[in-house]
Amino acid sequence: MSDAYSTRRDFVRAAMKAPYLERDEEHDLAVRWRDDKDQAALHRLTSAHMRLVIAIAARFRNFGLPMGDLIQEGHVGLLEAAARFEPDRMVRFSTYATWWIRASIQDYILRNWSIVRGGTSSSQKSLFFNLRRLRAKLSQHVDDRPRRTVFSEIAGALGVSTNDVELMDSRLSGPDSSLNAPVSESESDVSARQDFLVDNAPQPDETVQEQIDTERRNTWLYSALSVLSERELRIVKERRLQEKGATLEALGSSLGISKERVRQIEGRAMEKLRTALLKGHPDRASFV
Repeated sequence: MSDAYSTRRDFVRAAMKAPYLERDEEHDLAVRWRDDKDQAALHRLTSAHMRLVIAIAARFRNFGLPMGDLIQEGHVGLLEAAARFEPDRMVRFSTYATWWIRASIQDYILRNWSIVRGGTSSSQKSLFFNLRRLRAKLSQHVDDRPRRTVFSEIAGALGVSTNDVELMDSRLSGPDSSLNAPVSESESDVSARQDFLVDNAPQPDETVQEQIDTERRNTWLYSALSVLSERELRIVKERRLQEKGATLEALGSSLGISKERVRQIEGRAMEKLRTALLKGHPDRASFV
């Protein structure tokens, strides 16, 4: 028997042996805690209600989370109830604390049951905690009832859409799977699920390097373009710096010169660009 299990068992036994509080005694302890922050009074008040925490936590044990954690979260709710309790309202502390204990446990389950957060609204939260119970109850009446019909009745009972019920049902049908989990139980096959998630996109460092290189080339290019004449610059831009470059014939017609002359001017301009780019920087040869 593990130490953790033994410790939890002893804790539960101690909680069950804690004496019940009479109404007057409970009221006195609550007043002492509220007015004087008497830690001894708080301890007696909460200790007497730990059996309530354990009972409520036991209702949620089928969600696959450690019972010890559920009890611990329920105790957090119990302390929250003690901090907010107004003894002069003449309501028993157990009645008031039940809501806080349940809310604390449910919030813990929603945060830890799956890596995907669920139940962000009150209706979704109600759906999460009542779906299994309602589905089992409705299925008892007609075994061959279509799932869509059952989902529609559950949606009507909880005030949510049928699509929300179907989505929650699919989430509750299977737990999260680790990407590190083996695909096969065979000892010879050690492949994990993540091995089949191939991303063809460049690595982050490659993306950053490409961005830096592109910015550097653009700076070099626009600096070199300053050596060209106005006509040379126009020809280079329309022929080389556009996605769909202009034809020699179209440029010649626009400039009032032959297409052969456009070719000559373009060749001379490209040579001037090459010279300007390499001037003092031989390492730019791969760019030109």
